[in-house]
Amino acid sequence: MESSKIQQFLEGKTIFITGATGFLAKILVEKILRVQPNVKKLYLLVRASDTKSAKKRFYEEIMQTELFKVLREKIGAKNLNSLVEEKVFPVAGDISFEDFGIENSEIKDEMFKEIEIIINSAATTRFDERYDIAMNINVLGAVNVLKFAKRCEKVKIIVHVSTAYVCGEGEGVIPEKSFILGETLNKNSYLDIDVERKVIEDKLKELEAQKLTSKEVTIAMKDLGIQRATLHGWPNTYSFTKAMGEMLLGHLKENLQLVIIRPTIITSTYKEPFPGWIEGVKTVDSFILGYGKGILNFCFGDPNTKIDAIPGDMVVNSILAAIIAHGNQYYSSQESIYHISSSEKNPLKSCDIQLFLFHYFTKNPWINKDGNIIKVGMPPLFSSMDSFQNYISTYYWPLLKILELANLLSWQRFDKTYKNLKRKIDMAIRLAELYKPYLLFHGSFDDVNTERLRMAMKDCNIEDVLSFDPRCIKWEDYFMNTHFPGAVKRIF
Repeated sequence: MESSKIQQFLEGKTIFITGATGFLAKILVEKILRVQPNVKKLYLLVRASDTKSAKKRFYEEIMQTELFKVLREKIGAKNLNSLVEEKVFPVAGDISFEDFGIENSEIKDEMFKEIEIIINSAATTRFDERYDIAMNINVLGAVNVLKFAKRCEKVKIIVHVSTAYVCGEGEGVIPEKSFILGETLNKNSYLDIDVERKVIEDKLKELEAQKLTSKEVTIAMKDLGIQRATLHGWPNTYSFTKAMGEMLLGHLKENLQLVIIRPTIITSTYKEPFPGWIEGVKTVDSFILGYGKGILNFCFGDPNTKIDAIPGDMVVNSILAAIIAHGNQYYSSQESIYHISSSEKNPLKSCDIQLFLFHYFTKNPWINKDGNIIKVGMPPLFSSMDSFQNYISTYYWPLLKILELANLLSWQRFDKTYKNLKRKIDMAIRLAELYKPYLLFHGSFDDVNTERLRMAMKDCNIEDVLSFDPRCIKWEDYFMNTHFPGAVKRIF
C-alpha cells in the first residue's frame, strides 16, 4: 500500500520541520524518506550557529542513529546518502527568534517560495523547565512558526505538536477542544500572556541585581514557572506553556489551516522502522531506570488509574494522516485537534505497569558496575502523595537520620552508604512530584476526532501504512518484549 495516497500526496511536496533533532522529528524524517523518497524537499530547522554546524548536527544526531538502519539496508548506504544530499536541507536557526534567526536571505527566500507543509515539533519537554526558556520555546516559538508560515506563499497546513496534558489534572473524559485565549483551568483568573512575559522580565532583572550564580538563577526561574502554572491551574511549567502556545496559535492563525496533535505519554516505537527504538528518558522511563537499578522500589497510581501511553511511531503516523486528510477537500477541516492516546480504546492501568516491571526485572535483572545482580521486589503502589510521603517518613527518614548520626560518630565511615540512601530518597521525591499529574491522572482522553481521522485513512486504503490505532497493542507483550528491552539497551 506504500504506493497509495501517502505517496501521491507527499510526492513533490516541500516540508518544513522544526525541532528536527528531537525524538518525534527523527522518526518523522525517517518515515517520509522511506515511504516517499520523491518528496521535493525537507527543510529541517536545527539549532546551530551556521549551515555547516547544522549539517554536522544533522548527520551526527540524526543520520548516524540506529533509527535509519532499515532504510539504509533497504536502499543501500550510498543511495541513502545521495537521497539525503538531494532532498534534505538542514537550516541553522532557533525557534525562539523571529524568522528563526536565519541570516542567509537566499535560503529564507527559497523557503518562503517553496514550503507547503509545516510541522512544528520543537519544544522543551522538561516539566520543570526555567520559565523564561519554556516561554521562549513553547509559547513564543509557536508564534514565530505561525508568523513564518504567513510569509510562505504556498503553505497549505501547519501541524503543531502539543500534548494531551494541556488539560492539566482533569477528570472524566477530556474532550478534543481548543482553548480560548486567556482562559485558565481554575476559572478564577484571567491569563494575560503579555503579563506573564512581564513577570519573567521583571524577575530576571531582580535576579540580576542580586548578583546570583547561574545555578541560583536557574532554580529561581524554575520555581517561578511552577508558581505561575499553579496560579492558573496547571500542574507544571510544561503543560502551562504548551497550553499558552495553543491559545496564541488559535487566536492568530486567521485563514491558515492549523492542526493540533496532542499525544499522551510517548513511548518507544511499536513497529516502525523497527520495534523498541527510543531516545532520551521519557516519562515512564525514569521509573523503569530507577526500579531496575534498585534506586526506586515503588510505583505510583491507584490500581485502576489509566496510564495513557502511545508509541512514537503511532504519533508520527497520526501527523502524516492529518496532513493527508486535511490536504484533501473531501475531508472536513473543522476537527483540527486530535488526542493521540490509548485510554479510551485500550486502557493501560497502573497495576499492569507494576506487574510488568516486577516480571521483567526478575527475569532480566540489572547487573551493577561491580558485576552484582540487583534483586527487585514487587513495588508497592501509591495512590496518593500522602500515602507516598507517609511511606518515606516511616521507612526511610528514620534510617537516614540513624546513618547520618553513625557517620558523624565514626568519622565518615558510613559516608558512602548515607549518600547513596539520600540520593535514592531525593530522586524518589523529585520523580513523585514531577510525574504525579501523569501517573495519578484520573481522566481519559476523548478521541472522536482521531477516530474519524483513522476512518479517513481506512477509506484511503492506507491504514496499514499510517497505523495509529492503539487497539492493536497487547500491552504486556509490548512492554515486556519491546519497550523495556529497548529502553534498557538504548537509554540506560
